[in-house]
Amino acid sequence: MKRIFASLFLGGLIVMGASAKTLVVYYSYSDTANTRQIAEQIQKQLGADIAALEPAVPYSRDYDAVVDQAHRDVNRGYKPELKPLGVNLADYDTIIVGTPTWWYKMASPVLTFLSGSSFAKKNVALFSTHAGWAGTTVRDMEKLCSGANIIATAEIQFGTRAKAGSLVSPQSAIDDFIGKIRREQ
Repeated sequence: MKRIFASLFLGGLIVMGASAKTLVVYYSYSDTANTRQIAEQIQKQLGADIAALEPAVPYSRDYDAVVDQAHRDVNRGYKPELKPLGVNLADYDTIIVGTPTWWYKMASPVLTFLSGSSFAKKNVALFSTHAGWAGTTVRDMEKLCSGANIIATAEIQFGTRAKAGSLVSPQSAIDDFIGKIRREQ
């Protein structure tokens, strides 16, 4: 994890304080793991910690079955139970949250996470991955981050099922998103 230290000389005593800590939290379903790819890229470029959201009951590995289940889950606002994240959000100043787009909305595990977490007085950046239209995903995510300072958002397009895993959005758009976060850390 990247830490920047500042020192202050006070009558012979040097006081060291760590700067902002950053965490990337994401959910990624498919074998192509588009959202994970972006989350890991952000994590590496910012020197952030990273944590994956995992449903307590995993989704089927059958893509078509998950598409049907995701449609039902999104339509009813289902919030699946998640495995413990393994980090304390209170330890972080900046939190970056990523989700795949499911039926023009955030994935249900991300809905659970955002609905059950406090982002008051945190810097928050949000991104979604999608295969053609992000719908209201990022806007819906923003609404769940009450009290947060939203510092950056991005909607990142990958190829459709036939070209799954192929980045369609320009890399420069991802770099710009990361740059906005870096300036606010």
